[in-house]
Amino acid sequence: MTHLAGTGADHVRRLLTQGELTVRGQIRGASNAVLHGVVGEGPEALPCVYKPVAGERPLWDFPDGTLAQREVAAYQVARAMGWDELVPVTVLRDGPYGEGMCQLWVGPVPRTGADEPGEPAEPGEPESTVGEGDPASDAGDSLLALVETDEPGPGWKAVGFAEVGEGRTALLVHADDPRLRRLAVLDAVVNNGDRKGGHLLTSREGRLYAIDHGVTFHVEDRLRTLLWGWAGEPLTTEGLEVLRRLSGQLADGAELAGRLAELITEAEVDAVRKRVGDLLATGRHPLPSGRWPAIPWPPV
Repeated sequence: MTHLAGTGADHVRRLLTQGELTVRGQIRGASNAVLHGVVGEGPEALPCVYKPVAGERPLWDFPDGTLAQREVAAYQVARAMGWDELVPVTVLRDGPYGEGMCQLWVGPVPRTGADEPGEPAEPGEPESTVGEGDPASDAGDSLLALVETDEPGPGWKAVGFAEVGEGRTALLVHADDPRLRRLAVLDAVVNNGDRKGGHLLTSREGRLYAIDHGVTFHVEDRLRTLLWGWAGEPLTTEGLEVLRRLSGQLADGAELAGRLAELITEAEVDAVRKRVGDLLATGRHPLPSGRWPAIPWPPV
């Protein structure tokens, strides 16, 4: 099963919010409870990810709110920026295990064995992940790579050197791709503390999706990402226009500000306003703060 081609986002939001949610299995290896299932029935049924609040492990540095609320808030910001295609439709709703985040599933859908319907199933592999080798020969299939050179090839941006075992290091690079550049701006706005390679998925149609936005919106600079290739470089004209519009949408009394106030704290909403203001003031992609590790671990 895949999500319906051409289905409007408004319809998907309604179905994810109001459709009957049936859990089919659990995604193994996640630090919090991540369930896969479907919403709705028949030809309109959509595969989804369901992360109940009851399955979250508390984080000492995020004492307020829930990871589920932060995931929904990140989608709301992406939607307000006009870049909601970067984040699958995400809503907050009740489900079989209580309130949680429900998100449209992208990529291959996990299968649960017919003779063991309750057995958790492994998720399908995303079509683009961190690869090792020459990215120039694989530019259409990979967004991130490790290369044993000192400089990135044409069409690639350097992130930094990483140990790859046996005393060897390799250069981590990401594609100089406008989709990734938009995502880098979004991550700076929501203060994403965990942008890993495994959180980037691509469709056969070439669409980029970013998932897992629970560690976001901290009031301190916690940006940790694999997308540092543009650090310090001027923002694109598109990026600046989007940020100007977003600044207005974050004003007191604006619709987006109201939506975020229901999901994150007032101080965190103010921090979003400040980050957008700082990006507009500098006109550049942010640099690592130096107070926290700049790259998440593990990077994939």
